[in-house]
Amino acid sequence: MNTNLIGVIAILVLSVSLAIPLGRYMAKVYRGDKVWTDFIGPLERLIYRLGGVNPQEEMSWQRFLRALLTINLLWFVYGFVILLFQGALPFNPDGNPNMTPDLAFNTVISFVVNCNLQHYSGETGLSYLSQVFVVMFFQFVSAATGMAALAGVYKAMQEKQSGTIGNFYTYFVRSITRVLLPLSIVVAVALAASGTPMTADGKINLTTLQGIEQSISQGPAAAMIAIKQLGTNGGGFFGVNSAHPLENPNFFTNIVQTVSIVLIPIAMVFALGYYLRRKRLSWIIFGVMSLGFLVFVVGTILAETAGNPAISAMGIDQSLGSMEGKEVRIGAEASALWGIATTATSNGSVNAMHDSMTPISGFLQLLDMMINALYGGVGVGLLNYYIFMIVAVFISGLMVGRTPELLGKKVEIREMKIATLITLLHPFLILVGTALSSYMVVHHADIAWAVKPGNWLNNPGNHGFSEMLYEYTSAAANNGSGFEGLGDNNFFWNFSTGIVLIMGRYLPIIGPVAIAGLLANKQFIPESSGTLRVDTPTFGLMTFAVIFIVAALSFFPALALGPLAEYFALGH
Repeated sequence: MNTNLIGVIAILVLSVSLAIPLGRYMAKVYRGDKVWTDFIGPLERLIYRLGGVNPQEEMSWQRFLRALLTINLLWFVYGFVILLFQGALPFNPDGNPNMTPDLAFNTVISFVVNCNLQHYSGETGLSYLSQVFVVMFFQFVSAATGMAALAGVYKAMQEKQSGTIGNFYTYFVRSITRVLLPLSIVVAVALAASGTPMTADGKINLTTLQGIEQSISQGPAAAMIAIKQLGTNGGGFFGVNSAHPLENPNFFTNIVQTVSIVLIPIAMVFALGYYLRRKRLSWIIFGVMSLGFLVFVVGTILAETAGNPAISAMGIDQSLGSMEGKEVRIGAEASALWGIATTATSNGSVNAMHDSMTPISGFLQLLDMMINALYGGVGVGLLNYYIFMIVAVFISGLMVGRTPELLGKKVEIREMKIATLITLLHPFLILVGTALSSYMVVHHADIAWAVKPGNWLNNPGNHGFSEMLYEYTSAAANNGSGFEGLGDNNFFWNFSTGIVLIMGRYLPIIGPVAIAGLLANKQFIPESSGTLRVDTPTFGLMTFAVIFIVAALSFFPALALGPLAEYFALGH
């Protein structure tokens, strides 16, 4: 076994080892139990007073969602104004210009919804003011929004019968002060100590070994990188994200960042078990997610270490694997792991260029985002899995001739309608968006408010189709990574993906919270000998089958036209 594979295994073991105690701690935070961070209480009470919030007040699921959506709307307006006028605002030592309205629209939506789909180039597209007070701020609050929504579902699942699911603002503030902020400080210090810049200075001028003068961007990067990974945000301070040697200097920082990507999503699975006092249930969910995750990791590592046959045919040595678009300091194996971790968790950061990976790796990364429930983003990944559980419970109930029940609550037609709509929404957004962009390319639609298609699709054929499919998949999954051969900074892509970002974020939050609230209000039915237990391996496998059947039926035709066709075209 080579050293790089040992590093991959160490990352996976370390992630789970840290996630279990973190999950126990998070369950206590959301239950309101005593924890070591209680010293932050006075600061939280000040925040509640300033915001006019009563943290003890319980909310119905309708009021919970109104609070969530209203505060997100206010953030959108705030960020949009700053990006439009950042060139004239202070804290801009490099003199970066204002954003165009369509780019500001896309960027603000992207960061508010925890996607960080960056149609701008990081260090040249934003001022330091925008990086810190828009982008980094949104990375905290968008992550906390998803975590608060899941905490409300925890509360609803715990109740025997209740018309309330907790207080959104309490869960939201605690997610930042008790979880995201402490962890971000630890990770930021580790990154800064390893060479990642943390400064307010502008560009520095250096002379390379070849005698060429270069201006190197720097800035307060370490702090932003910490929350971008921990909050499954993924937006890079620098344009090439964590492939940049200042953003991810060495293999140690690569380990820290990879663990940070999956840490909270895995911890929230274990937090469910501790919160409900059903640890067996959390292990079953973790097992289902991990089974899919590991299959994807192994497949990607095998594809990347085997190399590209087209490059081998040119006589180029690929003993290190397929290294196109990768950093030698990181290697093919760690790049493959990151590629699956970042698409499994709706993180979207990259330490290698996904557009340059082999077709099978691209296929698995796309499928990862299409499923969007193998760990998933902080909070929302488990919300997506919750929808699959509802569908699996309903199908299982029909198979055995019983009324479907989830943790003592009957799943009826109203809940199934919501679950079905949310399940169908994801493929609808991806496939309709891809079909629209494909039509424009084929028919060369020359629309006054969009550039000609030839200017934004640089690769013809199957790979060009994959680039468009990836863009909408990434937007719908709130992921943010991309196949960068696509020229996406124009009105068409900024506006169309912006709409997909909004619908792909909020409807999958509204649906599970609504279902959980409806179930919480129903009469509790004690378990009996005929009760379908959801904390068994059998039900876990049933949920696994539902996830992959839905993904296969919805997306296989599009995947066959893109990465799979490209794979066979290489002579496999």
